[in-house]
Amino acid sequence: MSSSSSSSSEDGNGNGNGNDNGGGGPRRGVDFGGPSLTRRRANNEIWPGPFLEDLVVQVAIDASRSLGRLAAAAAIANVFQVCSTWRAVSHSSPLWFRLTRIIWGRTHRMHPTWRDEYVYRHRTARNFRAGGSYHHTLHFDPSGVDVPEGLTCRCLTLSDTHLACGFADGTVRLFELATRQHVRTFYPHPSDRLGRFSRAVAGIVISDSRIIFATLDGDIHVAIVDGQPFPRRAHMGNVVEDGPLVDFTGCGRWWVGLYAGVPGRAFQIWDGNTEEMMYVNPLIASLTNPEAVMGWHMLTEFIEPVGRVRMTSGETAVACVSSRYMILDLRNQGFPLHDQEHRRGIRVACLDTNNEAFMTVDNRGRATVRRVETLEEVCRFHTGQSNMMGCMNWGYALMCAGGVVRVWEIEQGQYLYRLNENIGGINTMVADDRYVAAVSGRDTTIHLWDFGAL
Repeated sequence: MSSSSSSSSEDGNGNGNGNDNGGGGPRRGVDFGGPSLTRRRANNEIWPGPFLEDLVVQVAIDASRSLGRLAAAAAIANVFQVCSTWRAVSHSSPLWFRLTRIIWGRTHRMHPTWRDEYVYRHRTARNFRAGGSYHHTLHFDPSGVDVPEGLTCRCLTLSDTHLACGFADGTVRLFELATRQHVRTFYPHPSDRLGRFSRAVAGIVISDSRIIFATLDGDIHVAIVDGQPFPRRAHMGNVVEDGPLVDFTGCGRWWVGLYAGVPGRAFQIWDGNTEEMMYVNPLIASLTNPEAVMGWHMLTEFIEPVGRVRMTSGETAVACVSSRYMILDLRNQGFPLHDQEHRRGIRVACLDTNNEAFMTVDNRGRATVRRVETLEEVCRFHTGQSNMMGCMNWGYALMCAGGVVRVWEIEQGQYLYRLNENIGGINTMVADDRYVAAVSGRDTTIHLWDFGAL
């Protein structure tokens, strides 16, 4: 999520792909404008709480920039050991909120306190680096599927609580991560079929209590996660005028559709709150023109993805085809912040983003991670493969080739390890800061690795 549409719908931030501008991660410009702790003595003197909080945050940022995010915990622990006054700052909930937001990109709390949230994110990232995980396979009742190809999973999306799987027959199956049980199936509205895969799910967004999914023919459906299996149709596609919708992503604030088939119609953007289509800047309309013919083939054939689009937390989207990528400002009608040709070609199935960076892999297997806003190179590494599928989260990139999933950290580009399970060729994969999910193409098995359960 065909591999053309895998995404982590909440980018590990629990905010619907960062629609609340979670801010996350080490940045060159540091914002100390968050809430702070101020204590007063009886004689009206001010404890140095705000100063110390700013100091702790700066120490954490410096450590994460130079040694990686995992180094921030030891650095701030040293600050707290200076004296009892400095140690008292460690009880500040606003401080832990700032640290969790800046180091781990989280503005949504899943644990009782922000300190607990920070500790949990640190331990999970440590598990990811060490390769500590539990592997599971997820199961559902396949009865009622008319044709075998309807069981082909085309895309995956993770939220904090659910994994959503989109299938070639247009259904979306929802799994609860805590229990790993299949809890609900959503069915698309019936419509004319313009090819055997025209109802295939192109992409899924999970935002708060809503699940939004789009099909290759351009229809967009909206349902409640705990609601009825038959969603309402928020947008009726027109595949003849727009071409096939080859990928779909979004957040609570925006939905983005990538089309290939009709020249000059590469994107459509919707306001996720009003569900109204927005004006799209014509400068981005030509991205998929070279892939127009292959876009139509996706209606009738199970082929490699011709284009991919992914969200970041800063209300920007990154989209690519095999020769070019663009970064779009969704707050400004999709204005292209960057438009880059790639002379060595791009592996479309490996494009992915986290809150602040994106990853591309060229046709020789060289991976590059760059910051979205500036295109500054964060790291690069060589995968040793030319035919693969990839995804990334806050700190790690995962590549699957020949059924083997390998992991790199993306602060220095160091290769770490391979997962133990050989899963064969896959259709799609996705990762967030705790989970990795992939679907085997040979037997449609849904694999789930949990790095937070140790």
